[in-house]
Amino acid sequence: MTIHVSDDYAQRQERYDASRRFLRDVLLRPLGFHLLVKINEQGIENIPAAGPTLLMMNHIGAIDPAIIAGVARPRFAIPMSKAENFRILGVRQLAQWWGVFPIQRGEADRVALQNTIDLLKYGNMVLMAPEGTRQPSLIEGKDGITYVAIKANAVIVPVGLDGSRDFVQNLKHLRRTPVSVKFGRAFRFRTNGQERVPRPVMAHMTQEAMYQLAALLPEYRRGFYSDLSQATTETIEFV
Repeated sequence: MTIHVSDDYAQRQERYDASRRFLRDVLLRPLGFHLLVKINEQGIENIPAAGPTLLMMNHIGAIDPAIIAGVARPRFAIPMSKAENFRILGVRQLAQWWGVFPIQRGEADRVALQNTIDLLKYGNMVLMAPEGTRQPSLIEGKDGITYVAIKANAVIVPVGLDGSRDFVQNLKHLRRTPVSVKFGRAFRFRTNGQERVPRPVMAHMTQEAMYQLAALLPEYRRGFYSDLSQATTETIEFV
């Protein structure tokens, strides 16, 4: 089954405002955050009030996008989701109500990348996991997040999550899951006026961004980026 978004998807995000507000402010925060998870959030003031914004998260549990969607207020975070999720009836309905867009895993999904760039250029806030899939600790980040950030001149806000990986096990025992969400300092990539950034430079940008994310995580979640002494900021500027 192929899932498409409408031609005016990026510029007509206001069509989802009512359903997003209902899901976040009526269901997710009052019910989910009180019955299923216990959120400890820090640094939410680092989210820009407006403008193209990329939330760059580590991805350790299936509920991570929902957690960020509930925490990152007052703006709405727009996640992408693997196309397979749209084949699950209940998940598909919730994704459509929120306005989630699909991505094909295991390939360079140019449509999803373009959707992301378009959303950002229209001033939206998009949620991305630079590793491309769930991992217990960070693996090497992919350059897709750097590519779209440069194309849209977007601000990046790293988001470190911990705790959500235990959700299913805790749910089986009727326990709330403590989840930590930390928003780091917002930054942009320095391109020095270049319209096309060479691949080696882009890879270096990705590495510097990933270290900003790693710094928000406990040591056992940092993985490939565990040595924070290797972190540099040659290609990024904080805003």
